[in-house]
Amino acid sequence: MIRFGPSGNSESFYEQGNKSSVQMPGWLNRMGLNAYEYQCSRGVNIDEAVAGRIGEQAAINDVFLSVHAPYYINLASPEEEKRNNSINYIIDTMKAAKWMGAKRIVVHTGSCGKVDRKWAFNTASAALMEAIRQCDRLGLGDIAICPEVLGKMNQLGNLDEILEMCRLDERLIPTIDFAHLHARGMGCLNTSDDFEGVLNKIEAALGYQRLKHIHIHFSRVEFTAGGEKRHCCYDDVRFGPDFEFLAELLYIKRMEPVIICESRGSMAEDALKLKNIYEKHAARGGIGCEKGFDH
Repeated sequence: MIRFGPSGNSESFYEQGNKSSVQMPGWLNRMGLNAYEYQCSRGVNIDEAVAGRIGEQAAINDVFLSVHAPYYINLASPEEEKRNNSINYIIDTMKAAKWMGAKRIVVHTGSCGKVDRKWAFNTASAALMEAIRQCDRLGLGDIAICPEVLGKMNQLGNLDEILEMCRLDERLIPTIDFAHLHARGMGCLNTSDDFEGVLNKIEAALGYQRLKHIHIHFSRVEFTAGGEKRHCCYDDVRFGPDFEFLAELLYIKRMEPVIICESRGSMAEDALKLKNIYEKHAARGGIGCEKGFDH
């Protein structure tokens, strides 16, 4: 089952008088959405009672939960203390996800702006495996860690790096942020073939089953020579990428990802637009079936 939802809470959620993320699953269900990525991007500051209430509401409303770990995680830091702290932030996020009944956490792998990129990759990979070992010992191994494709050139996390990292453990699921891919590639996602190339690369690296269930972030994006500048609303057509191309391919390849919209301020409303685009292609029966996908 393909799922759509927002990253965090839309401005309209609060404008309508809502106060707590506990209300989000019901609010999303009434909109016709069925996924929600809870944000711990500035720190894991949720207690077990509130997390449990979010989880209860998600179960009642059939909303798939994921949690975004703190942005400041840096598994590639040259300082061992910072790497260890980053592992602890992952563990804290996993605990919050467990309280909530969330199935996935999204993780930034770190920065390589001041260190050799290969050293950064090897160091981050080792730290990620240590995080997995510690999570397993704590009974958290049933929650998937989803390393994210990042949007800035000085960040560790281009597509090849994330796929290679996900080969370390079959439970790792890549978070494919198409806005970040578009930004890193200086506006590279403009045709169905462009998107198909990304999906084919994921399948070649990880196999069809993990491709089928990838975690997706999607929005339009403004970028500079350094990569991502800011996420934009979907109606701001000055910027790419366009979901139409990806939506058709998701249907043709019979994929069942979780798609989280990261539009600025209007993430829930834009998640619904993405869902409607996908359903339009599904209703048409996949016009591109002649491409020969047979999964």
